[in-house]
Amino acid sequence: MRSLALATLLALALPALAHAGTLTPLSAAEVPTLLKPPAHGVRILAVWALDCAYCEANMQALAKLQRAHPQEIELVTVATDGIAHDAEIAARLKAMRMDGYPSRAYAEASPERLDYLIDPDWGGETPHTEIIRADGSRQGISGELTAAQLQKLL
Repeated sequence: MRSLALATLLALALPALAHAGTLTPLSAAEVPTLLKPPAHGVRILAVWALDCAYCEANMQALAKLQRAHPQEIELVTVATDGIAHDAEIAARLKAMRMDGYPSRAYAEASPERLDYLIDPDWGGETPHTEIIRADGSRQGISGELTAAQLQKLL
């Protein structure tokens, strides 16, 4: 019985672990899958850029919230810098200790197109946090998150 429970747990965890710590290109065709509501809880997209002054603090706050609620929150980082900067993005994620989360980087000639597909009301400024709830509702927040905003994410 315990073996069956362990096997089930591993089967559920392996897809998430397979993407953790790797930088994957994000194209327009893949955005709908990324925005698909999770089975339960929330998926949070921490959208950031290499030259963003507030992105690190935002991602650290989101990571802390995710660690406090690992069953309810799936955190994915999305770099608006092109995938051609993969070494720089990966190094920055590692320096921020965010390299254990699923990570995407824009892979389109027109980053504005991806911005619009992620959130049509978003102007492309970073940091940007996109919250996708299991009930299908979504919320986009641009700028550094406040403590009150972080509390409302769940």
